[in-house]
Amino acid sequence: MSTLGPVICVVGARPNFMKMAPILRAMAAHSPPIPVLLVHTGQHYDKDMSDRLFEDLRLPRPDVNLEVGSGTHAIQTAEVMRRFEPIVDAHKPSCVAVVGDVNSTLACSLVAVKKGIPVVHIEAGLRSYDRAMPEEINRILTDQISDRLYTTERTAEENLRLEGIPSDRVCFAGNVMIDSVVFGRANARSAKETLAACNANPAVLNHPLGYGVVTLHRPSNVDHAETLRDLLGGLGDVASSLPLIFALHPRTRGNIERFGLMGMINPDCMVFLPPQGYLEMLGLMAGATVVLTDSGGLQEETTALGVPCLTLRENTERPITVEQGTNILVGRDRTAILTGVQEILAGRGKRGRVPEYWDGHAAERIASDLYQWLMGKQASQALPLEVK
Repeated sequence: MSTLGPVICVVGARPNFMKMAPILRAMAAHSPPIPVLLVHTGQHYDKDMSDRLFEDLRLPRPDVNLEVGSGTHAIQTAEVMRRFEPIVDAHKPSCVAVVGDVNSTLACSLVAVKKGIPVVHIEAGLRSYDRAMPEEINRILTDQISDRLYTTERTAEENLRLEGIPSDRVCFAGNVMIDSVVFGRANARSAKETLAACNANPAVLNHPLGYGVVTLHRPSNVDHAETLRDLLGGLGDVASSLPLIFALHPRTRGNIERFGLMGMINPDCMVFLPPQGYLEMLGLMAGATVVLTDSGGLQEETTALGVPCLTLRENTERPITVEQGTNILVGRDRTAILTGVQEILAGRGKRGRVPEYWDGHAAERIASDLYQWLMGKQASQALPLEVK
């Protein structure tokens, strides 16, 4: 039996790291081990944050760093493709494995498929049905050119079927993001430790109702002055009843300052923190009374942790977190945000349940299936042509 070429595993932005870490561990633990080449595109270009994530998640250092950095969607996608193509040529992979929905996901998939290299998409089939979101375009296109698609929830297969993708290309494996939650929970930093490390006001932890955690980063929420002002007003309403810890994305901080909105923040009941590492955010969320966010990943993590989540968006590509989990869509409406928090503080928040296969073993299922699939492809390619 011939040896498999390496699986090129691609990471580009923060959410990819959380999804790829358990996959790499599962591939290394598989019998026999599955050879891997880890490529970091550098789409997430904050070196300190990247270094912390690799350490927190026990990710091996990348074999290749493309160091692409920021840019428009077109520039970033094109630059990833330009730099990734020589890596594919040099290493002759058995497949290229991508996760999620960032620009690197689509860019590396396009390079692979045009060279006849199988594409494996992990976290396939998620849909918000909002094509104004760049991530939605990346999801749809990546799924269309993928050869093996691993889904996090059963409804994702129906989404793929409606888009003409046959079921024999799809495997329901579960949610690798939750594998990282299970793996990291024992080492998560406490909220007290995190606030102390940031020299932040610890008084927010002494409130009898606990504290809330906030993250905002989506352009639709933070790039327009009026929208950001309304959201900060809604968060101010909440903070009058429940102190908030706001892990502030650089884009969000820059826009708050640019739009002159810093005066809306009451430091006695809303604490700003710089971007946090994975274990810090995990600890903050695990101890929170509620999480208010526009992040897809945090919707999943709060469901796994059993923590109520209010999503500050009109839609979600992760509907299972609403249907089965702890998530409620409240949009940007100040009344809906405040009412949602008050319901939780009154003990009437959603309890939810952890969805099927969100059990910490999704990566093992993916590694097992991927090995069998790759060996099957290799065997079929080795068969001699039938002579008639």
